[in-house]
Amino acid sequence: MLRVAVPNKGSLSESAVDMLKEAGYRQRYDSRDLIMQDVENNIEFYFLRPRDIAVYVGSGELDAGITGRDLLLDSGAPAHEILPLGFGASTFRYATTPERAKDIAGLAGLRIATSYPVLVTNHLASRGVMARVVRLDGAVEGSVRLGVADAIADVVSTGTTLRQAGLEIIDEPILESEAILIMRDNADPSAPLQLLMRRLQGVIIARQYVLMDYDVRQDLVEQACQMTPGIESPTVSPLHDSEWAAVRAMVLRTDTNRVMDELWDLGARGILVTDIHACRL
Repeated sequence: MLRVAVPNKGSLSESAVDMLKEAGYRQRYDSRDLIMQDVENNIEFYFLRPRDIAVYVGSGELDAGITGRDLLLDSGAPAHEILPLGFGASTFRYATTPERAKDIAGLAGLRIATSYPVLVTNHLASRGVMARVVRLDGAVEGSVRLGVADAIADVVSTGTTLRQAGLEIIDEPILESEAILIMRDNADPSAPLQLLMRRLQGVIIARQYVLMDYDVRQDLVEQACQMTPGIESPTVSPLHDSEWAAVRAMVLRTDTNRVMDELWDLGARGILVTDIHACRL
């Protein structure tokens, strides 16, 4: 039976559970349950602290797990990413007061507060910067004002919280993170794990695309197909009126309204958009 770790709480947990449900796997009904068996799919889910998942997978106790790229790198566990999952995106940046440093090189010799000491230490080393990393749990924005650190390394979204603390972002991001599926180093993915990956990939693609159907005159089919090329090629079917054809194609969800407008201007009619819940491509 395939053993897979899932985050136990927080937004990462909710998104992971939703994706697994869309992939056809049973999930727990009670948030207090720490183990969930899906006998039909020959898989067992373990609900763990996100920070611990990479350790369990790297040790070989579990076959795979869903965690953040940041948490995997910070764990130092012998595990690696096998599939980005497209949710839980975050950006890690350095920040400090304007007079202390303007770039990463200026952090040399300073104290840097972070909840991700291994990740930050490795990044500083890769840039040849010697600094003291101060580990803190939770929010680190106030550490500079309180005198514990000279700079911070943390997740940044809008930067509003940093500005309120009198800090400014410096240099390029440390890391662009998101939720990922991981497995142990030097291990081959089993057939059940390959099936899990295919199912999750199907959900990812389904979330990115919609199915678009429309009718268009035969003499405009080629132009319409250029607007909706689909994955390999659109499906074109004859209609009762031989001068018209029905076209079906997958279209990027973000392009939906633009493509509909272009098709309408071309002369297409009966344009319909349908959600895709799962797929195999």
